[in-house]
Amino acid sequence: MPQQISPRGTFLAVADALKVKIANDRELTELPTIATVMGDHGVSRGVVIRAFEVLVKEGRAEKVRGGRHRVVRHGQHVDRRPLAERLVDVFEADALEVGEPFPSASDLSQRFGVSRPTVGKALDKLEAAGLLTEARQGKPRTVRALPPDREERSEP
Repeated sequence: MPQQISPRGTFLAVADALKVKIANDRELTELPTIATVMGDHGVSRGVVIRAFEVLVKEGRAEKVRGGRHRVVRHGQHVDRRPLAERLVDVFEADALEVGEPFPSASDLSQRFGVSRPTVGKALDKLEAAGLLTEARQGKPRTVRALPPDREERSEP
């Protein structure tokens, strides 16, 4: 009877191979797809999922929407706050005052690396909070009010 290779521990070998790939490729920001890893290592979907779980448990990767995994590098800070909260920082970063135009959705899309519809939803939240004027075609949003924490800092 031919001896079969034990699948026990295979996921650890795949996880180790992925760790080497992460360490050697500083530009790698996202783990390969499950299908890609399955093909590269000749293993099942379950083995790859368990390997990804090892990387998440060790803090080398994190789950993101769509069943993907983002590489986590130590010493690298990534702002995980919702986009609407990060957009509030634009008031201070751009030294905006009441009545000044707010950056366009296209500019913010490039600045934060997200899609324009995503920026639009976040801007709608700032509008609902009373910080920005209503968006109209051809007219930029303007600053209606400063965020509460910004008002406190600007007072002498």
